[in-house]
Amino acid sequence: MSDEHRNHVHAFRNVPRTGVIYVTAEATKLGFSQRDRAWCNLGQGQPETGDLPDAPPRVHTVPVDVDDQEYAPVPGVWELREAIAGLYNRLYRKGMPSRYAAENVSISGGGRTALTRAAASLGHVNLGHFLPDYTAYEELLDIFKAFTAIPILLEGDRGYAFTAEDLRKEIAGRGLSALLASNPCNPTGKLVQGEELARWIGVARDLDCTLMLDEFYSHYIWTGAPGRLPVESAARYVEDVNSDPVMLFDGLTKNWRYPGWRVTWTLGPKSVIEAVAAAAGRHPAPGGGAGQGGDARHPPHLRREARPPSAQPRGDGHPHRPRARRHLLRLGLGGAPPAAALGRDGILPRRAHEEGHLCAGRVLRREPGQAPEPRRVALPPVRALLVRPVARDARDRARPAEGAYRRGAGALIG
Repeated sequence: MSDEHRNHVHAFRNVPRTGVIYVTAEATKLGFSQRDRAWCNLGQGQPETGDLPDAPPRVHTVPVDVDDQEYAPVPGVWELREAIAGLYNRLYRKGMPSRYAAENVSISGGGRTALTRAAASLGHVNLGHFLPDYTAYEELLDIFKAFTAIPILLEGDRGYAFTAEDLRKEIAGRGLSALLASNPCNPTGKLVQGEELARWIGVARDLDCTLMLDEFYSHYIWTGAPGRLPVESAARYVEDVNSDPVMLFDGLTKNWRYPGWRVTWTLGPKSVIEAVAAAAGRHPAPGGGAGQGGDARHPPHLRREARPPSAQPRGDGHPHRPRARRHLLRLGLGGAPPAAALGRDGILPRRAHEEGHLCAGRVLRREPGQAPEPRRVALPPVRALLVRPVARDARDRARPAEGAYRRGAGALIG
């Protein structure tokens, strides 16, 4: 009997590690460290978190007021939600009658937490997802049993293209009520943008299928319309922010280059955000990041409520002031975009106040249902590569990395 089997606690199942976690854990066993420049982390989408030439200075310290040490509302503190809504309005919705508000935003402690809460909010529906796509989707879709996950294969010989007509056929043919996808796609890099993205949203309106779009790489755009910022979001093509079936996920992780902060958000119709917040209370996820609420089960009268800061009394009876505003400005989220926010940094590209064109339609979204009977979906395993440095001494030469690619030797092992 192996030590692993002997030490297993039988009340718990063996949970396989995802590709990113597996690669990092195995690399650490071999001496990997973030501070060791001999290693290159290719196991995850790790942005450059340090200073870049011509970019705004990085945020290294954030003073926290004593009042902000208390339990925050489950959807996140009001100031941050309001700043994020304002960012989308400035980037994508200038001059449009329907605009995002704080109630359209929910804060989470990481991208997987945001996706988990969204999945927990789904009813007994068919959810489509692409293969290949972000590997974390596979593990996530196997956890929740209320919905049926239906994979949609993308063909490499077509450049992983998927047109609006393809989308219409899949939704109608498979009876999809929701579709989960990353845009730009991780890992293929395929981007749906401009008029094609507008057509996607038009199909979603026509067939009442909610698009759940992961936009964590939406600032890494190398092509785009002349005179428009090199960023893309489905928010540009939404007509009514409270009825169009479009749900967006993003955060400080990639585009702002602050993955360690674990601050992400979900953007969508108010009714959907309310459902996500309710799911967070029923299924609290670990790792609440900065600006995210803690214990959803704490008595309501002992928690700060999710209402505007002007309506929140302080301990001395005076109205609560939005202390976080200056920190949001430093991150490029609050108020007017900083003049120093250049395209070299992920904070806000140059001319961040300019807008794209209006192109959208109308739809009425289904209310999310409750989760009845469990269902299991068989999913393929995830494989990953591990990169390690060239052996520098006899000890390293005697310790080959199983399943690793040794740089310099040029051999793929395993």
